[in-house]
Amino acid sequence: MEKLYPESKFIDIEENLKVIRENIAEAAIKSGRKPEDIHFMAVTKTIEPMYINHALENGIDLIGENRVQEFLEKEPDLKLDNVKAHLIGHLQSNKAKKIVGKVDVIQSVDTVNIANEIAKHANNLGITQKVLIEINAGCEWSKFGFDIAEVKEKVHEISEIKGIDIQGLMCVAPICENTADLMQIFNNMYNKFIDIKAENWDNVNMNILSMGMSGDYQEAILGGANLVRVGSAIFGPRIYRDKH
Repeated sequence: MEKLYPESKFIDIEENLKVIRENIAEAAIKSGRKPEDIHFMAVTKTIEPMYINHALENGIDLIGENRVQEFLEKEPDLKLDNVKAHLIGHLQSNKAKKIVGKVDVIQSVDTVNIANEIAKHANNLGITQKVLIEINAGCEWSKFGFDIAEVKEKVHEISEIKGIDIQGLMCVAPICENTADLMQIFNNMYNKFIDIKAENWDNVNMNILSMGMSGDYQEAILGGANLVRVGSAIFGPRIYRDKH
């Protein structure tokens, strides 16, 4: 018997998408760009496939998952024709084999070791895996990523690994007490993005600056982001289910 789901959640998703797109357009124009210059990712962590598919039916063409296993479990039920999928959460070395080649971009390359692990499996498959280099922009001990002071050197080192194609940078901004501090984080990221792009290194394209989430995507766009990762602002608060 087919399960019945509240129609109201579908309506909420549609309305939320409309508001977010309006906000993205406004921020893009303020930053001197066009709305279509900003990639709008739907973050699907803990979200059931039927709701993800509803977002896809309403114009979303880019999704991001945090966990390898969750993406692999959902993938068969997702309508991913003409839709790109990214891994945006921390990737453990023992999970790399399962996800390389399954997503368009792995956004969370946070060590040289994981870059090597990704490359190993990409080379075994005869492919090149697109990645972003993650920066711990707020120097928080609880978060993954390179220190912004060392990232240029690390990008150059990773760019020489066969099987890797560096597409840009990613960060998860810290919670800031005021907008000025948040904007400083985003501006620092943008400056580093432009600095690395100017090097014109092989295998470093610097097409994507991924920063900004549900609570700060507008500020991130004003700070130079061209990809924002929005989850709860689309789907509502996440519901974590007990696995035991």
